[in-house]
Amino acid sequence: MNQEYHELNKENPVVRLRAFRAIDDLETCELFVEGHTQVLTSIGVTNVTSSKHGWTENPAAFVIIVESMDGKRVYGGARVHIAGGSEPLPIEEATVSIDSKVTDVVWKYAQHGTGEICGLWNSREIAGYGIGSIFLTRAAVAISSQIGLTSLFALCAPYTVAMAESVGYYKLTTIGNGGTFYYPKMDLLATAMLHEDIIDLNSADEENRNAILNLRKSFNIVKAEILRKKSIEIHYNLEVPNLERWNLNETIDQAKKKYLKKEWNDLGLNLFNDQS
Repeated sequence: MNQEYHELNKENPVVRLRAFRAIDDLETCELFVEGHTQVLTSIGVTNVTSSKHGWTENPAAFVIIVESMDGKRVYGGARVHIAGGSEPLPIEEATVSIDSKVTDVVWKYAQHGTGEICGLWNSREIAGYGIGSIFLTRAAVAISSQIGLTSLFALCAPYTVAMAESVGYYKLTTIGNGGTFYYPKMDLLATAMLHEDIIDLNSADEENRNAILNLRKSFNIVKAEILRKKSIEIHYNLEVPNLERWNLNETIDQAKKKYLKKEWNDLGLNLFNDQS
């Protein structure tokens, strides 16, 4: 591979946006963890549930990374965790101590295949090109139909709520304080959000709906994306490898067993259930 792809060309940036199942590419997962940790540390966040590393061994975690064309640098990424995997969804872990109803809400949608977009980040090197916001979010929604999902959760910072709404999310006001929580620390506000229309995307605005549907038509495509007059060439590689090894129904069965047996003792749910 040509060496010039190793360093990002700010005048004519070229990146690859690639999707895979976490357990299929542990080496890239390590690069994701390293980059995400650096970003979180830079804003003073050192203990966030979606940044814990157990997801690298979660068979129900899918990863989208933005990388250099030679694969040696990761500039950003996001993940889609499926309910029923080896870990609760990040939104459950993050909010159950504040509002235990979250497990009931997640289970309602898990029966039909649900997940959560989480761990979205971008490096300063690529800031301003839309990688850490709209393009990764579109890609995550696009691959969710491949995985078989019908809905998606998210925890959004205040400045990303409008962006999430533009791709079809709405505020989940039935949990927390009208849908809001202080997370991942007491001076940062997060909004719980839900996307119930992953398949048809009628809740998204026209631009984002068309963009996501086009990605589904051609998971592997090269596009010049423009945001605020800044252009970036993205080599989309969103066809998830080895999907023949993925079984959503088995994952839903696991979600059911955990929900019915209340196997969330490590989250303190027994204590909450005992409260009057």
